Amino acid sequence: MPSKQHITWMKVGIFIAGLYPLLRLIFLGVTDHLTANPIEFVERSTGTWALVILMVTLSMTPIKLLTGIAWPIQFRRMMGLFMFFYACLHIVTYAWLDHSLVWVDIVKDIYKHPYVLVGFSAFVLSIPLAITSNKAMIKRLKGNWKKLHQAVYAIAILGVLHYWWLVKKDLTEPILFALVLAILLGTRIYYNYCKSIHNGQNVNMKVETIS
Repeated sequence: MPSKQHITWMKVGIFIAGLYPLLRLIFLGVTDHLTANPIEFVERSTGTWALVILMVTLSMTPIKLLTGIAWPIQFRRMMGLFMFFYACLHIVTYAWLDHSLVWVDIVKDIYKHPYVLVGFSAFVLSIPLAITSNKAMIKRLKGNWKKLHQAVYAIAILGVLHYWWLVKKDLTEPILFALVLAILLGTRIYYNYCKSIHNGQNVNMKVETIS
């Protein structure tokens, strides 16, 4: 278990690393290297990074289950907020830069491309999670906080589906994201299944002992 000082320095490192995608986009913009279609490049980049960070965030619990190492969970909230930050940039780029906040065109695009609706649904679901990520809301919501934040699984599934439907030709990256998500969710399902069997066996042993 790292010391509090080491954890603090790790958080600083993660914060700096979390800013890298944004700083990279700024650098590419300043040096005029955002490709021939800069809006699409920014849109794809922010969306991809939001999904990458979401996968990293979801990996914290499986790491604990498989290795018994729990201290990385301390970074989960920071990672989740970075995911939401890049998801916001993704949405802003789409609505403002790509469609100039012309809501009629946005609605038409959603009707024409279902992947936009799926992605927007994932973003909407992530809003209450970001709002309730602080300690005050955890104390206020108590047991309901955990139930609310289970929506992250739906967000991840919708996010991967959004990316899958968005890509038209090379499905390598969407498939990779889907496999990673399947492993992460599968680990949780398997652990909960084993836990339920173990609890059931304990109950049976207690009944036999009483009898």
